[in-house]
Amino acid sequence: MRTPAIFILLLALTAPALARVNVVTLPGRDSVLLTIYNSVDLTLVKETRTLTFRRGLNRLEFSWANTLIDPTSVEFRPLTHADEIEVLDVSFPPRVTNTLEWRINSEHAGEVLVEIRYFTSGIAWSADYVVEAAKNEKEAGLVGYVRVQNNSGEDYEKAQLRLVVGVIRLVEQIGQLARRSGARGMTEALKEQNEKRDQLYSAYREADLLFDKKVMAGVELKQMIKENLSEYYLYTVGGRDTVPNGWAKRLPSFSTNGVPITSYYKYEKERWGDRVVRYYRFKNDKPSKLGNEPLPDGDVKAFRHVTDDALYSFVGRTSVKYIPVDEQVELELGDDLEVMVKPKLMNWVKTDMRFDARGNVKGWTTKETWEVEVQNSKEIDVVLDIRRSFSGDWTLRTSAGYENVDATKAKFVLPLKPREKQRFTYELETRHGTNATR
Repeated sequence: MRTPAIFILLLALTAPALARVNVVTLPGRDSVLLTIYNSVDLTLVKETRTLTFRRGLNRLEFSWANTLIDPTSVEFRPLTHADEIEVLDVSFPPRVTNTLEWRINSEHAGEVLVEIRYFTSGIAWSADYVVEAAKNEKEAGLVGYVRVQNNSGEDYEKAQLRLVVGVIRLVEQIGQLARRSGARGMTEALKEQNEKRDQLYSAYREADLLFDKKVMAGVELKQMIKENLSEYYLYTVGGRDTVPNGWAKRLPSFSTNGVPITSYYKYEKERWGDRVVRYYRFKNDKPSKLGNEPLPDGDVKAFRHVTDDALYSFVGRTSVKYIPVDEQVELELGDDLEVMVKPKLMNWVKTDMRFDARGNVKGWTTKETWEVEVQNSKEIDVVLDIRRSFSGDWTLRTSAGYENVDATKAKFVLPLKPREKQRFTYELETRHGTNATR
């Protein structure tokens, strides 16, 4: 298996000439934790390894060739025997590209568990959801997934994953720094954005430390653990997963049943022509068996059970934006041919003509009579939302119930039984020219 980021422990003799001897390739990682930020190309990597130190001066090299690791972010700290180990300095070795070196003094001879942290780019995650509506479309099951894509140049075996939802702004993309080579280039990179980048990295590390203190130890269930940190939400995926470079992996996030939904249908000629569009609506709150955390952007596939033995059919697909807690979401699921709306102009007249002194028309009123036929060909109840747009100074008269959406639009909401047809009429009066009062 390819491992682009290579660690080599170089043990120096006590002789004055600091020759590199006793080169030992490090053992594999004991653990690795990836904290992946969703809004930018940034991942915090924390890995532990067990190293064997010699008493005295030790040299440790870190290479990031063929990866998108930001070498200016790399940190080393011992987790055991910390009071006996001191990092003397870190430098970019001359004439050696894509490599840095720690000089470490150890008063302990033997194994030491160490942590190495750094930021990398090239790892991203996205969310997707599956909705399975009941036969009557009154409630649904909702399942969430996350897909992790690794193009960082590094394989991460048996990694624990943390996913972050939040908006983060970077002075410079991490990948740009990672592609710079040579000691001089690294020194310039440090000078260019040392202060702002360090502040940013420090904030992320503090959030990560706070999260560590709150997460229960030993959680291995295949579930997500959520924690609110300021305006960010951290999701920890239970268990461990290997995410090789160049691969994507889909992991379960959450699953809940009995989510109350409203199934309804919209007709609006100005938006969709003569098509009727199906919607599912639900709320991200506790009464809906959700509401523990915001739901990130993602794609949605919706299905509906059509038989009592849970055979289901595909309803449609859409995408959703970030959904805060207690906010309602509408899923636009595409055309539905089983619900029909046919508006028909029955009569049109021009009345109340007004003229100026020269005989030119300066004001008039038009009256339109419309009949709207609707039909539900489904075997379940539906709610139909019909919207009609008007311009100018208008008045609507009808025995059907409606509400004004705004100054240019009216909405009719009709509940329809299975296989039911209905008709309603309305009269639209529009005043033009000097007849207009608004």
